[in-house]
Amino acid sequence: MPSKTDTCSPDVHNRYATLGPDGKKYPTWHPPVDPTSGCSFGHEHGRDPHGSALYDRVGDLPFGYANEQLDAANLGMQRHEDHVGHKIEWENGVRIRLGGGAGTAIEVTCDVLVKLHQGTHSRDAFTNNLHELNYHIRCNDRTEMHVTLLSAIGRPGEFQSSCGGTVQAGVATPSNAPSGGGHRRIPDANCLLSRLLVAPGRESDFGHLHESWETSNEIKSADGKRLAAFNPYFQVFRPSRYFDPAVPGVVGRPVSLCATTIGDLRARGRECDGLTSTVNGTLMSVDFDNVRSGFNGARRQVDINDNQISNAGGPAVWYTDPFGRNGRPTPFAGSIRQEIASINNDYGVGINGPVIGGDRTYAGVGTRAPN
Repeated sequence: MPSKTDTCSPDVHNRYATLGPDGKKYPTWHPPVDPTSGCSFGHEHGRDPHGSALYDRVGDLPFGYANEQLDAANLGMQRHEDHVGHKIEWENGVRIRLGGGAGTAIEVTCDVLVKLHQGTHSRDAFTNNLHELNYHIRCNDRTEMHVTLLSAIGRPGEFQSSCGGTVQAGVATPSNAPSGGGHRRIPDANCLLSRLLVAPGRESDFGHLHESWETSNEIKSADGKRLAAFNPYFQVFRPSRYFDPAVPGVVGRPVSLCATTIGDLRARGRECDGLTSTVNGTLMSVDFDNVRSGFNGARRQVDINDNQISNAGGPAVWYTDPFGRNGRPTPFAGSIRQEIASINNDYGVGINGPVIGGDRTYAGVGTRAPN
């Protein structure tokens, strides 16, 4: 099977586009394989949003709209993200559970549609903490939000290792990016090498080849009042990169560890099956972007956590800067339209949603890293 499977032309790819609120054309979701021509794009964007109960309300998601508004806001920073990292997940009729021993006195069900730019193939997220998030939720208790922003996930220039501890990855980009709550948990070489390269008779622990981006988002008015807060976690299994400051570009490739030996230590497990060969007496792995590699970031899940609204008596439409701040009822340069129900939904206990997408994989025909 050939390593490269991208057969769609740019013209075919460009057909999957939508108009943003600013009237500009943006790329949007497309299947891994174009159903008309049968060509492959080589990457995927998650679950087809047309099946979401919110699709008629939300429509096609314009990938990169918040990034474009950051340019228009003239805040002295730019943040443009690659195309393949936009990932959609949704579920209809999910049950929200109440914490604090509240039992089943209140039963809440919600439709959820989310999109995060979560590229897990490049060095970008090692230092970039700003990632475009579309968050749409509608529940039978009148909770409803339709929000687009650049989510500041942790501090720029650093991330949390999958094995614990903070990794200083380099210069913050953008240099004046704001810090946010949560964190980006990403595997690094110190973590992986000790867990994947093991002695004969042992199995490699590929569980640490896992990224968890835990977001903490707020929509605030110009006077600092919190109007809404939500904190979904986005998790990726078997990404195609890890942080390795010892290699050029600081991007290590998990598939290459399948061919790495230190004495009798090597990666052992089905994840490496069929990915190595011996060339002139040297053990070699396939390239990181070979379609045979399962290290492609195509299996993910989203934890739908708390969803708080404190907007009783307020307008259902607010305009904020690209970070969800400085909300006011009328638009301004670089502002993004946010819709928040005019309610308060504080039950006095934590309200947490389920995991969605964990039983799916998006490794469609021809999908490979970078993805």
